[in-house]
Amino acid sequence: MATTVEDDRNQLHEMGYAQELHRGMSTFSNFAISFSIISILAGGMTSFWLGMVTGGPRVITLGWIIVGFFALMVGMAMGEICSAYPTAGGLYYWSAKLAKKNGARWSWFTGWFNLLGQIGVIASVDYALAIFIGYFIRMFDDSYRLTVNGIFLIFVLVLIAHGLLNTFSINLVKVLGNISVWWHVVGVLIIAGVLFVAPDNKRGIGGAFDKAPPGLTGWMGTGLMVTVYLFALGLLLAQYTITGFDASAHVSEETRGARTEAPKAIVRSIYISAIAALVLNVSMIAALPKKGADGDAAYAALAYGPAEDPFLVNAANRLISSAVGTGTAKLLVFICVVAQFFCGMAAVTANSRMIYAFSRDGALPGSKYWHKINKKTRTPTNSVWLGVVLSAILGASSLYVRGDGAGRYSTAFFAMTGICVIGLYIAYAIPIFLRLTNPDFKTGPWNLKGKHKLVGWTAIVWIAFITILFFAPLFRPFWPIWGKKNLFFDDGAGNTFFRQNNFNFTGPLIILSFIAFGLYWMLSGKKWFTGPKVQGTKEELLAIERELEASSGMKD
Repeated sequence: MATTVEDDRNQLHEMGYAQELHRGMSTFSNFAISFSIISILAGGMTSFWLGMVTGGPRVITLGWIIVGFFALMVGMAMGEICSAYPTAGGLYYWSAKLAKKNGARWSWFTGWFNLLGQIGVIASVDYALAIFIGYFIRMFDDSYRLTVNGIFLIFVLVLIAHGLLNTFSINLVKVLGNISVWWHVVGVLIIAGVLFVAPDNKRGIGGAFDKAPPGLTGWMGTGLMVTVYLFALGLLLAQYTITGFDASAHVSEETRGARTEAPKAIVRSIYISAIAALVLNVSMIAALPKKGADGDAAYAALAYGPAEDPFLVNAANRLISSAVGTGTAKLLVFICVVAQFFCGMAAVTANSRMIYAFSRDGALPGSKYWHKINKKTRTPTNSVWLGVVLSAILGASSLYVRGDGAGRYSTAFFAMTGICVIGLYIAYAIPIFLRLTNPDFKTGPWNLKGKHKLVGWTAIVWIAFITILFFAPLFRPFWPIWGKKNLFFDDGAGNTFFRQNNFNFTGPLIILSFIAFGLYWMLSGKKWFTGPKVQGTKEELLAIERELEASSGMKD
């Protein structure tokens, strides 16, 4: 153990950094961070409505297989780079070292998109959790009404709780992260077991490849183009869930044996999550109403909900309540709420380490403050709270998107999820591309054994594909509809469509972010940001470590 920790320290010194963070994470704890952020009981539940209203059961079933495979390609390509450069900076550090020229510029854009995506993760996870909490409260009190303002208040309280937990100690986060893994595994087994066995007169497992009732998103017709389009959009259920696994890289400076264990954690978190999510969502499909006119109406009602609960994310909760009754549903929803709480906590952890590292290299305004380490806990406390505040600001978009409840919620939440996935996957794509174009890259002990081109280019193509999907309109009509009171409209031909603020803000927000990052670089950043910095000589790095060990009482 001592030899492994010393090797980790020497590797970090070679990259120019002192061992400021406490290296107390085991292989399992590192895996737990990424597995908890992926959180099939978060994304797999809160975005279940997305699969329901697009391709239906067939895309929900096949989506986990398709997306799981391609996400694994992305994770494997990242794992090979992580093995060579196991640092909290992760992606932006990799880009700086892999670029043949203009390394600082590549690093700049990678880091800023990584930060944007991580803020999107925290905001989308905790906002959906707030809605689940609101639904859970309503299960005990019928008079409680889910409102946009009330949900936002819960959202802020959850963010504060996650900030406090990450302020105390990495050991607390590590313990809760380890618990999170088992909570997810056992929770999935309980929920799937109940939904496979308990419901009567439901669809059953034979419905795993059924289609959704037509018209739920406003896209009408059974033609090939509409079918393919809706199927592709349905893949976003799994794609939103399987993201954030770069967390294993961001906590690599706190992981023992990081050069091998961090890449393994990235890969394991992806395929284990995909398999478990497939089981979970197939059990939910089995609990859907049977096909037929009455069943289709019940299916649509579960997706969109009544006036007192117009939040699409509660489709999974409504399905569970309908399938097993309120009593059992309380237990199953509670399992999901706790799992999502663990997910948000892990997302704040990973984000704080990225902010800490990016600030260590002077990339953020006020970097000296955000890089500061709490000498007692050896955690980047200031970075924790910066991430919390930025996530709260992004979540506040739910208050200002005008329209009725469901329209306001789905528009804001879909924008949060889009920013989360596209921001992160752009940051994933850049170092993967640079590794593919750098023949001088020296692999670490965990590598793809010469298959990096096949894996890497497959990952790049997939990222380009999902970027297009997240930019595409989900509902039709897809332009903004401001201030409409009626959530449904008739097209004059007897077809009733769901009316909401349908505009997909993901594309404009990502493009505006790119422009903002570019202007910041051209007007200011290129004058002072040089990429990853060296903190000092070997002796200076050791002096930093001795001071931290003395003040915290923690030895690595």
